[in-house]
Amino acid sequence: MSASGELLAKIKSLPAAPGVYLYKNAAGEVIYVGKAKNLRKRVSSYFAKEQEGKTALLVRRIADIAHVVTGNETEAFLLENVLIKKYQPKYNILLKDDKTYPWIVIRKEAFPRVEMTRVYEKGRGEYFGPYTSVRTVKVLLELIHDLFPIRTCAYDLSPGKIRKGRYKVCLEYHLGRCKAPCTGNETEENYRQYLDAVRKILKGNFKPVLEYLTNEMNEAARKLQFETAQEYLEKIRALENYQSRSVVVNPKIGNVEVYSIVSDDRRAYVNFFEVAHGTVIRARNIEVEKKIGETDAEILSYVITDHRNRYGLHTPRIIVPFKTDIPFDVRQIVPRAGDKKKLLDLSLKNAKYYRKEKLDQLKIVDPEADLKRRLEQARKDLRLPRPPVRMECFDISHTQGVEKTASCVVFTNLKPDKKEYRHFRIKTVEGNNDFASMEEVVRRRYARLQSEGKPLPDLIIIDGGKGQLHSAMKALKALGLDERIPVIGIAKRLEEIYRPGDSIPLYLDKTSETLKVIQRIRNEAHRFGLKLHRQRREKRSVSVTLTQIPGVGEKTAVKLLKQFGSLKRIREAGPGKLAEAVGEKTARKIWEHLKNM
Repeated sequence: MSASGELLAKIKSLPAAPGVYLYKNAAGEVIYVGKAKNLRKRVSSYFAKEQEGKTALLVRRIADIAHVVTGNETEAFLLENVLIKKYQPKYNILLKDDKTYPWIVIRKEAFPRVEMTRVYEKGRGEYFGPYTSVRTVKVLLELIHDLFPIRTCAYDLSPGKIRKGRYKVCLEYHLGRCKAPCTGNETEENYRQYLDAVRKILKGNFKPVLEYLTNEMNEAARKLQFETAQEYLEKIRALENYQSRSVVVNPKIGNVEVYSIVSDDRRAYVNFFEVAHGTVIRARNIEVEKKIGETDAEILSYVITDHRNRYGLHTPRIIVPFKTDIPFDVRQIVPRAGDKKKLLDLSLKNAKYYRKEKLDQLKIVDPEADLKRRLEQARKDLRLPRPPVRMECFDISHTQGVEKTASCVVFTNLKPDKKEYRHFRIKTVEGNNDFASMEEVVRRRYARLQSEGKPLPDLIIIDGGKGQLHSAMKALKALGLDERIPVIGIAKRLEEIYRPGDSIPLYLDKTSETLKVIQRIRNEAHRFGLKLHRQRREKRSVSVTLTQIPGVGEKTAVKLLKQFGSLKRIREAGPGKLAEAVGEKTARKIWEHLKNM
């Protein structure tokens, strides 16, 4: 089923990451919430073919798509549950009732029980989860009760009732799974130690437990108790697959707002999470056009102020990447570690994806505007006098100074212009001297362009550091072009960018679009240069092989290579075709020598 141009651009720009997607109708109402391991692939599948029945009705009503990126698929499960309960979408069937994912709770009572619940009741205990698998919860509880004598009964074990002797030991006591605190046989101090160990397990510290289970499994196998060993193995596998609590849902975080920001020269992208009782209940992305000289702190301050006023938010705490100047009596938290930091990181991840999506949508909707933006960004990043519409990159190839070649690749409008690629054979440099080789190639290239009256590039890129850059500048200066063409060198080890006259290299962000273009043209120059170098090295090897045959000289070897191209084709040609090229006598010698190779 087809989508509108704007909707199609949104779908194509979705991240290939786990998360939750929300379909909205023309009125802006959420009509469906879904989870995905890969958001782009999952959402695209709705529009890739004609749908039937209820799905077809849903697709026809989709006017807009929103999404939230999560850290993993488990978090997507949990957030989907929350958002379905919040929005009650028309086309969702599951999860709209009061049922929810299970929790494990340590009850707030004397000699607390540890059990599963689907209802989170604040103040009624210490909750862990929620979990996406009931099986995981059951395995954890079974393991806890196997390892620790935690009671399972619902008795009121107040000190007065225990002293009166109102209870008797049960089967759990006789099985060794409970020490009967109901009869006074267990102290609260000992019981508290069991609960501390249980908390460690529920927080994800499984190493000591896994070691214990592995030892028990091996001991059972040694005693040929294979059924028991298999039971331990199943518990080990379940625990290894278990993921610790989600940052999307964590009751200890409480009620907070989360804000993060990423920006470029023209726009800023802010992500907002509203968290209630530790659960993300609302997520939003905002795009802000920057004013000249406006900082991220100023933009974030404006967005927070506008957001809280517009939505009537009164949360006493906000989580931010840095302190801002806002007119509210609110505590600003800049976390450095822990769950709050994970939540901020998740918000920042969404802001980064949002920026990428908007840029990807621009490529689809208006490729010319996107190209202009990327060229202007490259100009600013590299401090150039004009956008680098035409870039030329040079690379030197050789094997220990032998078969020296060079390549020049050309990018026009940030794309390879392969008809403009050129190869060079180094003519004037002896031995292994990359600097002198670079000087020769740059001089020859631009002396020819000048003599032919062809346009000069907007930027020259040299594959190498200061030495190669200095050699290129020396050649350009001799031609009077050193002031006319900007030149940079890129060193491979740390991707340092050197500019003439600057002793300190320029470092671009590893995710920078400009750096990726420079890396691409550098790698293309290397690939193209190796192609000629490899061909010349192979021909040299073939030539040496042929000249080792008595009666075959350099001229004959070159003639055969020009006609047949490789040693394999010379061998396959046979004496008849070889005789046409070099005569019957020489052909017979070559054939006899090569046929046994």
